[in-house]
Amino acid sequence: MDHIKIRNFTSADRDWLVTQHGTLYAKSEGFDDSFGSLVAEILDDFIAGHDPSVEAGWIAEENGQRLGSIFCVRLTETTAKLRLFLLVPEARGKGLGKRLLQTCMSFAKDRDYADMQLWTHESHAAACALYKSTGWQMVGSKPVHSFGQNLVEQSWTYRF
Repeated sequence: MDHIKIRNFTSADRDWLVTQHGTLYAKSEGFDDSFGSLVAEILDDFIAGHDPSVEAGWIAEENGQRLGSIFCVRLTETTAKLRLFLLVPEARGKGLGKRLLQTCMSFAKDRDYADMQLWTHESHAAACALYKSTGWQMVGSKPVHSFGQNLVEQSWTYRF
Protein backbone atom coordinates (compact mmCIF):
# COMPACT_ATOMS: atom_id res chain seq x y z
CA MET A 1 0.00 0.00 0.00
CA ASP A 2 3.03 2.32 0.18
CA HIS A 3 2.82 2.88 -3.59
CA ILE A 4 -0.70 4.29 -3.22
CA LYS A 5 -0.71 8.06 -3.04
CA ILE A 6 -3.08 10.17 -1.02
CA ARG A 7 -3.77 13.39 -2.88
CA ASN A 8 -6.06 16.36 -2.42
CA PHE A 9 -9.66 16.04 -3.56
CA THR A 10 -10.61 18.07 -6.63
CA SER A 11 -14.03 18.82 -8.07
CA ALA A 12 -13.22 16.31 -10.84
CA ASP A 13 -13.54 13.57 -8.17
CA ARG A 14 -17.13 14.53 -7.29
CA ASP A 15 -19.05 12.29 -9.67
CA TRP A 16 -16.83 9.29 -8.93
CA LEU A 17 -17.43 9.71 -5.18
CA VAL A 18 -21.19 10.08 -5.58
CA THR A 19 -21.33 6.99 -7.81
CA GLN A 20 -19.09 4.91 -5.53
CA HIS A 21 -21.01 5.77 -2.37
CA GLY A 22 -24.37 5.12 -4.04
CA THR A 23 -23.34 1.88 -5.71
CA LEU A 24 -21.34 0.36 -2.86
CA TYR A 25 -23.89 1.14 -0.15
CA ALA A 26 -26.80 -0.04 -2.30
CA LYS A 27 -24.99 -3.34 -2.90
CA SER A 28 -23.66 -3.95 0.61
CA GLU A 29 -26.46 -2.50 2.73
CA GLY A 30 -29.47 -2.01 0.49
CA PHE A 31 -29.41 1.79 0.76
CA ASP A 32 -31.79 3.62 -1.53
CA ASP A 33 -31.01 6.56 -3.82
CA SER A 34 -31.36 9.08 -0.99
CA PHE A 35 -27.85 8.14 0.17
CA GLY A 36 -26.23 9.11 -3.13
CA SER A 37 -28.22 12.34 -3.07
CA LEU A 38 -26.89 13.13 0.41
CA VAL A 39 -23.31 12.49 -0.73
CA ALA A 40 -23.85 14.76 -3.74
CA GLU A 41 -25.19 17.52 -1.48
CA ILE A 42 -22.23 17.20 0.92
CA LEU A 43 -19.75 17.38 -1.95
CA ASP A 44 -21.51 20.27 -3.67
CA ASP A 45 -21.45 22.25 -0.43
CA PHE A 46 -17.77 21.44 0.06
CA ILE A 47 -16.83 22.45 -3.48
CA ALA A 48 -18.85 25.66 -3.30
CA GLY A 49 -17.65 26.95 0.01
CA HIS A 50 -15.08 25.06 2.01
CA ASP A 51 -12.34 26.96 3.80
CA PRO A 52 -9.06 25.31 2.67
CA SER A 53 -7.22 26.70 5.68
CA VAL A 54 -9.26 24.44 8.00
CA GLU A 55 -11.03 21.93 5.71
CA ALA A 56 -9.74 19.37 3.24
CA GLY A 57 -10.60 16.23 1.34
CA TRP A 58 -8.31 13.48 0.11
CA ILE A 59 -8.45 10.75 -2.49
CA ALA A 60 -6.39 7.55 -2.30
CA GLU A 61 -5.17 6.64 -5.76
CA GLU A 62 -3.05 3.97 -7.43
CA ASN A 63 -1.94 4.33 -11.05
CA GLY A 64 -4.70 6.84 -11.69
CA GLN A 65 -7.39 4.61 -10.19
CA ARG A 66 -9.27 6.07 -7.24
CA LEU A 67 -9.52 3.76 -4.25
CA GLY A 68 -11.05 5.83 -1.49
CA SER A 69 -11.71 9.15 0.18
CA ILE A 70 -11.88 11.01 3.47
CA PHE A 71 -12.78 14.60 4.39
CA CYS A 72 -12.18 16.93 7.31
CA VAL A 73 -14.69 19.78 7.60
CA ARG A 74 -15.30 22.42 10.24
CA LEU A 75 -18.22 21.71 12.53
CA THR A 76 -17.40 24.52 14.99
CA GLU A 77 -14.35 26.68 15.72
CA THR A 78 -12.92 23.87 17.86
CA THR A 79 -14.49 20.72 16.39
CA ALA A 80 -13.75 19.05 13.05
CA LYS A 81 -16.06 16.54 11.42
CA LEU A 82 -14.82 13.48 9.56
CA ARG A 83 -16.92 12.85 6.44
CA LEU A 84 -17.18 10.62 3.38
CA PHE A 85 -14.68 7.97 4.51
CA LEU A 86 -14.80 5.30 1.82
CA LEU A 87 -12.66 2.50 0.48
CA VAL A 88 -13.56 0.44 -2.57
CA PRO A 89 -13.78 -3.27 -1.64
CA GLU A 90 -10.53 -4.26 -3.37
CA ALA A 91 -8.58 -1.71 -1.28
CA ARG A 92 -9.90 -2.86 2.10
CA GLY A 93 -7.92 -4.79 4.69
CA LYS A 94 -4.51 -3.51 3.57
CA GLY A 95 -3.93 -0.57 5.91
CA LEU A 96 -5.11 2.12 3.49
CA GLY A 97 -8.06 3.05 5.69
CA LYS A 98 -5.70 3.67 8.58
CA ARG A 99 -3.49 5.87 6.36
CA LEU A 100 -6.49 7.92 5.23
CA LEU A 101 -7.74 8.26 8.81
CA GLN A 102 -4.30 9.35 10.04
CA THR A 103 -4.07 11.92 7.22
CA CYS A 104 -7.42 13.41 8.20
CA MET A 105 -6.72 13.39 11.94
CA SER A 106 -3.25 14.92 11.50
CA PHE A 107 -4.73 17.70 9.39
CA ALA A 108 -7.32 18.44 12.09
CA LYS A 109 -4.72 18.42 14.84
CA ASP A 110 -2.41 20.70 12.85
CA ARG A 111 -5.33 23.16 12.46
CA ASP A 112 -5.69 23.28 16.27
CA TYR A 113 -9.06 21.60 16.46
CA ALA A 114 -9.67 20.35 20.01
CA ASP A 115 -11.66 17.34 18.86
CA MET A 116 -13.28 15.54 15.94
CA GLN A 117 -16.67 13.95 15.46
CA LEU A 118 -18.12 11.47 13.00
CA TRP A 119 -21.40 9.77 12.27
CA THR A 120 -21.67 6.21 11.01
CA HIS A 121 -23.74 3.05 11.28
CA GLU A 122 -23.16 0.02 13.48
CA SER A 123 -23.12 -2.19 10.37
CA HIS A 124 -19.81 -0.63 9.29
CA ALA A 125 -17.94 -2.99 11.60
CA ALA A 126 -14.46 -2.63 10.04
CA ALA A 127 -14.60 1.16 10.15
CA CYS A 128 -15.89 1.14 13.73
CA ALA A 129 -13.06 -1.22 14.75
CA LEU A 130 -10.56 1.17 13.13
CA TYR A 131 -12.03 4.15 14.96
CA LYS A 132 -11.86 2.32 18.28
CA SER A 133 -8.26 1.17 17.69
CA THR A 134 -7.14 4.75 16.97
CA GLY A 135 -8.64 6.23 20.13
CA TRP A 136 -12.10 7.32 19.00
CA GLN A 137 -14.94 6.79 21.47
CA MET A 138 -18.53 5.99 20.62
CA VAL A 139 -20.67 8.59 22.41
CA GLY A 140 -24.11 7.74 21.09
CA SER A 141 -26.10 5.00 19.41
CA LYS A 142 -29.75 4.89 18.33
CA PRO A 143 -31.99 2.95 15.98
CA VAL A 144 -33.10 4.92 12.92
CA HIS A 145 -34.79 4.38 9.59
CA SER A 146 -32.52 5.98 6.99
CA PHE A 147 -31.81 5.41 3.32
CA GLY A 148 -34.68 2.90 3.14
CA GLN A 149 -33.21 0.68 5.89
CA ASN A 150 -33.53 0.10 9.62
CA LEU A 151 -30.09 0.97 10.97
CA VAL A 152 -28.27 1.72 14.19
CA GLU A 153 -26.72 5.17 13.89
CA GLN A 154 -23.56 5.88 15.89
CA SER A 155 -21.79 9.07 16.91
CA TRP A 156 -18.07 8.97 17.67
CA THR A 157 -15.65 11.56 19.03
CA TYR A 158 -11.89 11.95 19.29
CA ARG A 159 -10.14 14.45 21.57
CA PHE A 160 -6.65 15.69 20.75
